[in-house]
Amino acid sequence: MKKIVILIYGCLLFLQGTSQSFTNPILAGYYPDPSICKAGNDYYIVNSSFAHYPGLPLFHSKDLLNWELIGYALDRPEQLPLEGRNAGVSRGLFAPAISYHKGTFYIVCTNVSGIGNFVVTAKDPKGPWSNPVALPEVNGIDPSLFFDDNDKAYIIYNSIPPNNETMWGGHRTIRMYQFDAENLKIKGEQILLVNGGTDVTKKPVWIEGPHIYKINDWYYLMCAQGGTGYNHTEVVFRSKNVYGPYWPYEKNPILTQMHLDPSRPDPITTTGHADLVEDNEGNWWGVFLGCRPYEGDFYNTGRETFMAPVKWTTDGWPVFDLGGDEVKYQYPINATKNTSLQPFNGNYTFKDDFDGDKLNLRYRFLRTVKDSWYSLSENKGTLVIQLRKETVAGRSNPSFVGFSQPHLKGHAATALKFSPKSPNEKAGLIAMQNETHFYYLAQSVKNGKSVIELFKDSSVIASKKITIKKNKDLYLKIVANNDKYSFYYATQENKWQLLFADADGKYLSTKGAGGFVGTLYGMYATSDGVSSDNKAVYDWLEISNDDDVYKK
Repeated sequence: MKKIVILIYGCLLFLQGTSQSFTNPILAGYYPDPSICKAGNDYYIVNSSFAHYPGLPLFHSKDLLNWELIGYALDRPEQLPLEGRNAGVSRGLFAPAISYHKGTFYIVCTNVSGIGNFVVTAKDPKGPWSNPVALPEVNGIDPSLFFDDNDKAYIIYNSIPPNNETMWGGHRTIRMYQFDAENLKIKGEQILLVNGGTDVTKKPVWIEGPHIYKINDWYYLMCAQGGTGYNHTEVVFRSKNVYGPYWPYEKNPILTQMHLDPSRPDPITTTGHADLVEDNEGNWWGVFLGCRPYEGDFYNTGRETFMAPVKWTTDGWPVFDLGGDEVKYQYPINATKNTSLQPFNGNYTFKDDFDGDKLNLRYRFLRTVKDSWYSLSENKGTLVIQLRKETVAGRSNPSFVGFSQPHLKGHAATALKFSPKSPNEKAGLIAMQNETHFYYLAQSVKNGKSVIELFKDSSVIASKKITIKKNKDLYLKIVANNDKYSFYYATQENKWQLLFADADGKYLSTKGAGGFVGTLYGMYATSDGVSSDNKAVYDWLEISNDDDVYKK
């Protein structure tokens, strides 16, 4: 059985058997665009995954406090072909939505690098999930399903303005079709639900991420508005008829942080793209994406999944009950912490000794894995990675095994056995945002001598000759400290030597690199455009977090 060691410390070490709080973000690191559903007494969240593979991570909870990654909806190559010019890191799978109806789970999503809008189904959310069924009539992004209490189903999505005539930049609409849930097909005519947003006199932008809920004879249409950046908000409309007209809440937005001082301590920003769920006790909760910048609008961990209570006004509108203007890092919940599960929030240390039969589900690849280029069985207790000519700067599947950077402060470290035969052969540890923004700490060879090199994309910014005894490990470590990254190596365990200090971390931020993902640490080996039969052997990987906010 795989040995995974998790250490939890700081304010998250709770006693068993006590009611407590949950910690935001509930899914730390790059887990954006959350959608949630309830099936019986179980809750499920799905997130966007863009060009990382497998696609669409699925989390399960019994109590909204303890979350476990149970698999992916798209985990077979035929389900998610991602490769080529249109498969950049921030392309691929956008904004899934999960629903449950009469024994079947549904996920609708958009693959902007391939099939477009599609639906997959499963009887068990752990899988297997069906192959995607295309929905070509759905012309837009961010689809979601709504099942009415008469069993009629509808698909709601973001789309183009009427007659494709844009009245202002970011002018979009929310549209709807009836959906044949049995045959997975669109029915009837397209219906325009919202044109522009909440108040067209203010020219609102990017109305998207729609969800419909029926509560007390009202149909509520909840959407994101303002774009998935600093001005992100969540707004709500309602109607007595599923087809509308939908009227906006006069006190919209129901969730935003855009009006707050950016220089406030430990800010959570960019909040929106929300989804609602009712628990067994009649309490309402909302999951939503947010970001944790270390300065201004700079953050490297990407868009993450947060949660907060939702209350209902006396006139029947849902609003996020933040306990003030700011999203809090903790909210009380009537549940008990399960310390046997791998944590996805707060400060923790993840240590993998690679002694199982399968890779931990938390690892992500870059685009679809079609070939068996890594092994846990070739050399038991290690991860063996084949050097191949593909690189992370390309648009194919390189020999890269990634783990989302969970917090603004912490480190990634590994132990590596590798004997490079030529300068193009490299193996090591990478901190990667996209194809053109990464730091790569790599072992290689130069003029017949072993070297440790630090690449900033394709340029070497530090290099040092090293001596490694035969069959001995080289240790590598990347330390993140908000906007600075430092890079270490050791030829003896725990005797770290600094190779490069305080590299520009803003280079790995979303603001600096662009796109929709977060930084991933990765074990990465390449022969850089040349065929090779060489291999790199990783003895362990450690991800440790030390964020100040969780020590308070």
